[in-house]
Amino acid sequence: MPEPVISKVATETVPSMTEEELTRSLDDNPQDALANLRKWTLERDDTGDFRVYRDKEGNVYHSVTHILKETSSQGEKAALAKWLKRPGSAAKGEMARQIGTLSHENLEYVFKTARTLCSNAGNKRNSWKIYADGLARPTKAITSWALKKAIQSAPSVPFAADLHARSLREWAGSGSITAIHASEFSIHHPLGFAGTADLLIDVEGSGLTLCDLKTTGSEKDKPDAYLANYFCQLGAYALGLDHLSKIRPKSGLILIAKGDGTIQARTLSLLELEGAKSLFKERMVIYRRLLDLGAVH
Repeated sequence: MPEPVISKVATETVPSMTEEELTRSLDDNPQDALANLRKWTLERDDTGDFRVYRDKEGNVYHSVTHILKETSSQGEKAALAKWLKRPGSAAKGEMARQIGTLSHENLEYVFKTARTLCSNAGNKRNSWKIYADGLARPTKAITSWALKKAIQSAPSVPFAADLHARSLREWAGSGSITAIHASEFSIHHPLGFAGTADLLIDVEGSGLTLCDLKTTGSEKDKPDAYLANYFCQLGAYALGLDHLSKIRPKSGLILIAKGDGTIQARTLSLLELEGAKSLFKERMVIYRRLLDLGAVH
């Protein structure tokens, strides 16, 4: 994928950026660091009781989703166990996973294609700017055009996932996204966790936003109590992104494609995202204790 050719430096500053953030991000070249996150550098290890990942030095990293599963409340675990005992639950669960995978892959195509189009158009028109957070952006018009072109060329998906995929594409083409920085990028952290984040984008009114995509067969919006693990997941990704690139999103976004073809969008403010980081760190402490007790499966 072509990288942006930068010839202009924006005089604008990112809202709420501290002097320390500005200095660190410009010195550490977050644009290059983010590009490196598109390649998964850890090795998968399935030889134990559960999957882990290792780096070249042999350090072990546990999956963010596995950590959250193992540290869920007893009530959540009991509810899941009860649901799994219902007739047909295994088939329904597999269908839900397939719908989620197909919808994710379809939107991933849209964003990766759009990012390539943005790079080509931005380079051709010499319209890239570097902002105070160290990230390059083309014009909003180029981003909107690229997303619409990518949506038009997106492959069709099986009927079962059509409504979910369509609603995500409609969100992508709604005009609220003003820049695309990364799609499907990997993170890991010295605390011992690793994962793959869905999107890093600019959203109108929210700025630099870390986005996680979900699907559900339900037609009702989920309350915050249900979304607690999703909040922690975003917190983990934000921690990993900061560690590896010094990039610090100003907001988070949990986007849930529902069974009726509509979207639930839950935006996390900067304060909420910082809180999510702290909550995930607490979950890591619990997870480490469970590991020591041999209670992780």
